[in-house]
Amino acid sequence: MKLTFLGAAREVTGSSYLVEADGVRFLVDCGMFQGGRETRAKNQRAFSFDPRSIDFVILTHAHIDHSGLLPRLVAMGFRGAIHTTRATCDLLAVMLPDSAHIQEKEAEYANLNRFRKGMDKRDAKRGMPPRDTAPLYTVAQAQASLKQLNPVDYDLEIAPHPRVRCTFRDAGHILGSAIVEVWVGEGARRRKLVFSGDLGQPARPLLQDPAHIHDADYLVVESTYGNRDHKSMEATQDELVTAINNTIEKKGGNVIIPAFAVGRTQDMLYLLADLTRQGRIPKLTVFVDSPMATAATEITFRHMALLDAETHELMGRHGGAAHFRKLNFVEDVEESKSLDRITGGAVIISASGMCEAGRIKFHLRANLPRRESTILITGFQAAGTFGRRLVDGAKRVRLLGEDIQVRADLYTLGGLSAHADRSALLAWLGHFRSTRKEYAGGDPAAAQRPFRSKPRRVFVVHGEETVATKFAADLQNQFGWDAMAPAPGQSVTLD
Repeated sequence: MKLTFLGAAREVTGSSYLVEADGVRFLVDCGMFQGGRETRAKNQRAFSFDPRSIDFVILTHAHIDHSGLLPRLVAMGFRGAIHTTRATCDLLAVMLPDSAHIQEKEAEYANLNRFRKGMDKRDAKRGMPPRDTAPLYTVAQAQASLKQLNPVDYDLEIAPHPRVRCTFRDAGHILGSAIVEVWVGEGARRRKLVFSGDLGQPARPLLQDPAHIHDADYLVVESTYGNRDHKSMEATQDELVTAINNTIEKKGGNVIIPAFAVGRTQDMLYLLADLTRQGRIPKLTVFVDSPMATAATEITFRHMALLDAETHELMGRHGGAAHFRKLNFVEDVEESKSLDRITGGAVIISASGMCEAGRIKFHLRANLPRRESTILITGFQAAGTFGRRLVDGAKRVRLLGEDIQVRADLYTLGGLSAHADRSALLAWLGHFRSTRKEYAGGDPAAAQRPFRSKPRRVFVVHGEETVATKFAADLQNQFGWDAMAPAPGQSVTLD
């Protein structure tokens, strides 16, 4: 058996892993690289294999850094099924076409920019062919890829191939997110792989806590926050109360919240409603300015059975609207533009979460220069992103072709992360203590193998290089596990 780390190896985007064994080839995740300028080239050359040779795909969740290259995979010849949870299928129906729309617009802008700079004429004089930028994939190709989705329920074993079976467990990260248990091979040759996907932080709003897994031959685990713990929820709420009250009540400015359309937007609506119910902040005028966030919120409340008891109690059927002065989901582009003329008293939640694309750029352009406004950073900001530059303390930034001085206050609410922190990761890993029966998975042949209470090997992924390598070393020292942080593109032969 061979496992190849195509992405999210010593970095936090582009999650994709190729498994080859017993004549079957499949991918776990097929994510897009996100961040700096070099990511476009990385996405274009992401497939070091023939997509037509892949039998099927297992998808852990809908975030674009895990799912965003599926339309390109299909466009290049993949014809198999994409197995994922029902809620993830619903989210992908919104997210993949939206991603494609962004690809098309960015390609259109790049080509227009070349024309304006006269680059096409210069190339023609040199006898060079046209170099129009093509999108990674189109909206039509994204729509076509949705036809290959196979919705799966949590905790139900499926057989995507005669020699492979798998089960999706709740990862508690975003709606529909999953830890995937995969058994490959037959009889004594069968091996169990566990892919953590992105693990959620326990005891957070909306979702259930991550399911515990007790055994694996090989484990692939994320490490986004493997080097630190989040602020407590109590401290995070205190900071959110301070930011809201200082901005809305004292300074009379706006609160701008870059938020992932899926997960973080819904978390913020829950927290703002809860803090209002507690009387800690006033009733607010809130604008959710992202069509995808609006759709994701609707999908979230269609899957109420997946949400925790506290969410049912607070949000109910009205989605928490009773706790706001005004809750407006903005669809129209002109209405979105009008938000930038509001001088104070508004909370604007908009995508993208790392400030790399979408309507948030316009709201930042309008509010970053204003001392009375506040920018609330609510999630991880990958290296090279605009959001990361803000977090790192940039005093001047270039945005939408303009040089902008940063005068607004900046708050970073680390306790809202949808990723498990170091302590939560170690606690989740600490459950790998199996009995012989659990380890065998009910297979008599497997039960005859030597008993082990730990994975044979552990691969630490989805973390920046220093974080992933250090976390792997910590697992060696703390648990005595054979752990490593694979390099990008590295292949490992599994016994």
